[in-house]
Amino acid sequence: MHKVKVNGEYNYEITSGNDTLFVNGEEVAADISRLANTHAWHVIHNLRSYNAEVISFNRAERSAEIRINNNIYSVKVKDQFDILLDQLGLSDLTAARISDIKAPMPGLVLKVFAGEGMEVKKGDNLFVLEAMKMENIIKAPADVVVKTVKIRPGDKVEKGQVLMVF
Repeated sequence: MHKVKVNGEYNYEITSGNDTLFVNGEEVAADISRLANTHAWHVIHNLRSYNAEVISFNRAERSAEIRINNNIYSVKVKDQFDILLDQLGLSDLTAARISDIKAPMPGLVLKVFAGEGMEVKKGDNLFVLEAMKMENIIKAPADVVVKTVKIRPGDKVEKGQVLMVF
């Protein structure tokens, strides 16, 4: 089971089993095809056609920006473990221990928004990393002060490389 929040406003509960997808308890029958070597899909549902593309994805925040037929949606997902941590009041414990940002994948730094000494809030843009022809906006995982910026626009980075220190 996953709880999905779209644009911070609309809530959905999604479950699946035996090749069947349920949204808010109702079965959804859709034809979904991934477009070759892209982060895009073509969906046909209720005789309507949709083009969906992942614009940015943040694994740590479990969030994404998705373009569907030229409309952009902000999506946040919680699985059963996230829900349990929320219920136990343990969901924010890791935010206090964040001391740096590492490259989630190899890529090219396009823009850097945060500078040394800047105070950034959770969710603020830090930099843009291009990987596999996709621009990924890396956001602050918590309210922090940037101590060191180890990247500049045009730098190539490897997965796991420390890019900013807080």
